[in-house]
Amino acid sequence: MEGFAKVRICVIFNPAARGEKARRFRRHLDTIGSSCTLKLTSAAGDARRLAAEAVREGFDIIAAAGGDGTMNEVLNGIGDVPGGFDRCRLAVLPLGTVNVFARELRLPRRLGPAWRCIQAGHEALIDLPLAEFVGPRGPERRWFAQLAGAGLDARAVELVNWPLKKQVGPLAYIWAGLVAVASRGPTLQVSAGGTSLCGQLVVIGNGKLYGGNYRVFEGADLRDGILDAVVFPTVNWFTLARCGPQMLVRRTLPAAYIRRVQAPALTITSDERVPFQLDGELAGTLPAKITIQRQALRVVVP
Repeated sequence: MEGFAKVRICVIFNPAARGEKARRFRRHLDTIGSSCTLKLTSAAGDARRLAAEAVREGFDIIAAAGGDGTMNEVLNGIGDVPGGFDRCRLAVLPLGTVNVFARELRLPRRLGPAWRCIQAGHEALIDLPLAEFVGPRGPERRWFAQLAGAGLDARAVELVNWPLKKQVGPLAYIWAGLVAVASRGPTLQVSAGGTSLCGQLVVIGNGKLYGGNYRVFEGADLRDGILDAVVFPTVNWFTLARCGPQMLVRRTLPAAYIRRVQAPALTITSDERVPFQLDGELAGTLPAKITIQRQALRVVVP
């Protein structure tokens, strides 16, 4: 085990973050700050810039103190520096609403144990997916750690009321999803190797979890070099009624209403404008091509 005195740690945190977890983090700033370097964000995109800066400064561990969106920014900041993924490890202090990636890695949810985990610096190598899609300014490439999606789930992210999210947490996503279901969903085409599927919702997993503790990608493995995609041929109130109870009770999806495909690369297209999300944050629109690099990301785990 590596002692924290031998490891240079940088923590990237949004000082304007709300919620009880963020308030607890602020109360421990003196303790945490004495054994790391804190870099504070002031605007969207700052976490990515600061993470790249931290790589160039030679930090061994770069920790995202926040949710999956902050983690994704830090991940891409590391990737912005040539050789960044070889030079340092990604860590997460889970302060966000859902923290799917932290749950996937089985990180402690409480601040104290999570920080001690980062100080210990135990490392695992996991797969690193890359998405190529249409961003706000044109073609874009972005890494992601846990999941991607197109169709209803990305539309729900697009519709999330952020003040409501701060008040009710994950329920804001459920409400946005219900609003999205009420509208007609476009048809998406998924191509993976020799397989071609059509549907109204596509979600792609690196790990098993989606939206918290829901084991949507049951065959997924963070280290196998394979993407796991779940395609819903139709998304309507009937689908919701059939899938909802099993999701709530067993936290899995009924096989009769979905199609699964596993491949090292896949593409998603549509004849209509379709939103695309990465790690729970709206990224852009289709078409999207997703590939994966096997065990290319160094992460801190318990």
